[in-house]
Amino acid sequence: MKQADERQLPYRTDRGGVKYLFRGPNLDWGVITLLPGDALGAHRHRRVEETFYFTGGEGVMVIDGKEHPARQGLAYYIEPGEAHDIRNTSNMPLSAVFIKYPYDPEDKEKA
Repeated sequence: MKQADERQLPYRTDRGGVKYLFRGPNLDWGVITLLPGDALGAHRHRRVEETFYFTGGEGVMVIDGKEHPARQGLAYYIEPGEAHDIRNTSNMPLSAVFIKYPYDPEDKEKA
């Protein structure tokens, strides 16, 4: 059994971004908080599948260049090879939960 306390774990940057709650051995699991005007950064994975579930705020989920709404209650499944990005287009923080499988921290390239 593993336990994580989100309040005790850092975001990737001072402005938020990605926060991993669990890393490996089989999957990555974490949360994302994007402040107004921020973006995750367009990227893709060769082997890794990724899901996003939006828990608050509003923005845009971009998948292979096509924009989709990102708001509370929406979920997206990203297949390996699909370029994706998340942009906060609102004046409130945008938050999501993500899961990546299989665990492969080297499997990421800019799109």
